[in-house]
Amino acid sequence: MDVELLHRIQFGFTITFHYIYPPLSIGLSLLLIIFEGLYLITKNPLWKSITQFWIRVFALTFALGVATGIPLMFAFGTNWCRYSRYIGDVLGSALAAEGIFAFGVEAGALGVMLFGWEKVSKKVHYLATCLVSFGAHFSGLWIVTVNSWMQTPAGFTVIKDANGIDHAIVTNWFDMILNPSNIPHLIHVFLACWMTGAFFVISVSAYYLLKKKYEKFAIDSMKVAIFIGVLSTLLQLVSADNLGKVIAKANPGKMAAYEGVFKTEKSTPAYLFGYVDTKNQTVYGPKIPGLLSFLVHDDFTTPVAGLDQVPKDEWPQVQLVFQVYHLMILTWVLMFIGASIGVYMWARGTWHLKPIWMKFLIVSVAFPQIGNISGWYSTCFGRQPWIIYKLMKTKDAYSPGVHFGEALFTLILFIIIYLLLFALFLFLLDTKIKHGPTDLPEESPYRDPYKLH
Repeated sequence: MDVELLHRIQFGFTITFHYIYPPLSIGLSLLLIIFEGLYLITKNPLWKSITQFWIRVFALTFALGVATGIPLMFAFGTNWCRYSRYIGDVLGSALAAEGIFAFGVEAGALGVMLFGWEKVSKKVHYLATCLVSFGAHFSGLWIVTVNSWMQTPAGFTVIKDANGIDHAIVTNWFDMILNPSNIPHLIHVFLACWMTGAFFVISVSAYYLLKKKYEKFAIDSMKVAIFIGVLSTLLQLVSADNLGKVIAKANPGKMAAYEGVFKTEKSTPAYLFGYVDTKNQTVYGPKIPGLLSFLVHDDFTTPVAGLDQVPKDEWPQVQLVFQVYHLMILTWVLMFIGASIGVYMWARGTWHLKPIWMKFLIVSVAFPQIGNISGWYSTCFGRQPWIIYKLMKTKDAYSPGVHFGEALFTLILFIIIYLLLFALFLFLLDTKIKHGPTDLPEESPYRDPYKLH
C-alpha cells in the first residue's frame, strides 16, 4: 500500500461517516417545516408533540454532522495540501459562502427552534424552523457546488504563482457556481436527502406500529413521510435520467465505467447486475440490449462512448465503479418498494401489515443511507484518476510531507474516534426512540387504542 492510497482511504473513511448525518438533517428539516406548519394550521396539539419529538432527533443528527465534518476541513490542508493550493481560490470562496450564509443562518435560528417554544410566538418559532431548514439546504448547496466543479470545472483560469506553481483562480463566480453539472447534481442530492429524512420517519413510525405504541403519533408522522418519500423517490428517477445524460456528455469515461462499456458499439446494453472482467474487458450478468443507448441518447441504437475512447491510463477502477453504481440503483428499487408499501397502507387504511412488511419498513432507514454513500462513491471513483477532471490527478494532489506512518497513525485514530461517535449516536438515538414522544395531549387517541379502517 502506498501513501497516496492511505491518504485516500483516510479521507474516504471520514467523509463516509460524516455523510451519514447531513442528508438526514436536511431531510428531517423539510419534514419539520411540514409538521409545524400543520400545527399552525390545525391548532391540533398532536402536531406540536410530533414536531417537538422530531426536533430532538434533528438536534442529535445536526450535532454529529458538525462533529464529524470539522476534521474534513483540516484534512484539506494536512493530507491534500497540493490540491488545496491548486483549488484554494475556488474552494475557499464556496466554503466561505457556506460559513457566512448557511451556518450563520442556522446558528442564529437553531437556538430559537430548540428552546424557544414558550419564549417566542408560534409564528416566530415557525420562522426559526424554516430558517434552520433553509440553512441546512444552503450548506449542502456549497458542498455540492465544489464537488460538481471538480467534475465539470468552469468560470476559472489557471495561473502560476511566484514559485511557478499552477493554481486555479475564479474569473466568473456565477459560471463557477453554475458549472454544467451543478444544477443536476444539486437536484439529485437534495432529493436523496428528502428520501433519507422520509424513510427515517417511516422506519421509526413502523417500529411504533409494530410494537403497538404511540399509534396515532406514528400514523400521522408516517403519512407525511410517505408523501415526501413517494414524491422524492419518483422525482429521483427523472433526476437520475437527466444527470446521467450530463455525465455521459461531460465525462464519457465515467459513464462507460458505470455500465462496464469497454467497446463503443450500437445498441449499448445496460446491466441489471454483474461481474466485470477487466482483463478480458467483458461483463458477466443479465443485460437489456439498447437500454443504455436509450437512457443516454433517447433511442435504442446510438452507441454510448466506451472505454476504448479513453486513454487506458485514465480509466477508473471499472469493477469498483460498476459495483457501487449498481448498488445505488438497487437501493432506489428497495426504496420504491418501501414507498409502495406505504401507499398501500394509506390507501387501504391498514396500518398493521404482517410483521415481515413492517420490519422491511423499519430497516428501510438504511436504504437511502447506503444509496447516498454509494452514489458519492460512484461520482468520485468514476472521476479517477482525476481529482479535478482533466486538470489535476489524484497522485499529484496529496501532501508529500505527510509520510506513510503518520498517515496510518491518524487513520487508526480517526477510525477509533468516528466509531465511538457512531456508537454514541446509535445509543442516544435508540434511547430517544424507545423513550418515545412526550407531552402528548390528553384528548389524543395516543391514550386509547386507535381504531383502524
